Amino acid sequence: MNAHRPVHRVAIVGTGTIGASWATHYLVRGFDVTATDPAPTAEEALRSYVAAAWDAAASIGLAPGASPDRLSFTADMREAVGDADFVQENAPERPELKVKLFADIDDATPPDAIIASSSSGITMSAIQAGCRRPERTVIGHPFNPPHIVPLVEVVGGTKTAPETIREAMAFYAAIGKKPIHLKKELPGHVANRIQVALYREVVYLVQQGVLDVADSDDAVSWGPGLRWGVMGPHLLWHLGGGAGGIQHFMETLMPRMVQSWQDLGTPEFTPELGETIVNGVLAEADGHSVDELAARRDAMLSALLAVRAEHDPSGPRGAAAGRPGKDAP
Repeated sequence: MNAHRPVHRVAIVGTGTIGASWATHYLVRGFDVTATDPAPTAEEALRSYVAAAWDAAASIGLAPGASPDRLSFTADMREAVGDADFVQENAPERPELKVKLFADIDDATPPDAIIASSSSGITMSAIQAGCRRPERTVIGHPFNPPHIVPLVEVVGGTKTAPETIREAMAFYAAIGKKPIHLKKELPGHVANRIQVALYREVVYLVQQGVLDVADSDDAVSWGPGLRWGVMGPHLLWHLGGGAGGIQHFMETLMPRMVQSWQDLGTPEFTPELGETIVNGVLAEADGHSVDELAARRDAMLSALLAVRAEHDPSGPRGAAAGRPGKDAP
């Protein structure tokens, strides 16, 4: 396959919530971004999103020359990707749509560009089925919102070239993301599976009347969630093992944890349970709109990332790393 070109121009295919957030991140990192979406109001909605999200994204890392004015829009997908160095696709999660769309993007994009999908559940082996150059296609699944949260899950399909995965990992790291390489494909990738497993137990506890919706949120965000914002579970159990670290934890505490797995529940999701959760969330929101709550979330996440940058040398790199044509592959 051809060596991939340095990234100066990014194409965003699909400008819903995830696509608009990706566009904001790439713009803040100093790229020229061309976006495309067939919806009649897509351009207006995209520019409004970028304007509203700009300050929060820029507070994390603003590259020299970055500007929302470097965003262009066209309803013609082939035109949008025609001179792209990197494509980030964000279309709806429908397999037949993804396969056709990727084949069209592959046909219209320069052969040395990488094509990444934000797909949260469909594997790249399925998506790349209709591509003539499937070796340059890869999953680059973000965690919402991409312009704030650094995590990107990178996983190839059966026809993806190893160098595509390496270069995608290097590119995402160079623009301030925290990429992780999934060595096997599986539905939902990794991060979504982890949060689904947690939410299953939370919903079970609410259904069993152990606690209400607001308390269940507090149980996560004011307890383990605070620690997870600093370290992952393995490192935290290493600390939990005391002087003996993870070895002591595995020998003395892990057997009890394994035994407790049998007590975890699977809720029966009924209309009544759904109504309980809806009413509980609305009460917890206390009249604040979704946009207001999202702004509060993003402000706190930005502050947390700033603190992590001071204390965690393994974290995402700063704004200078995202200068197009330098560190980016």
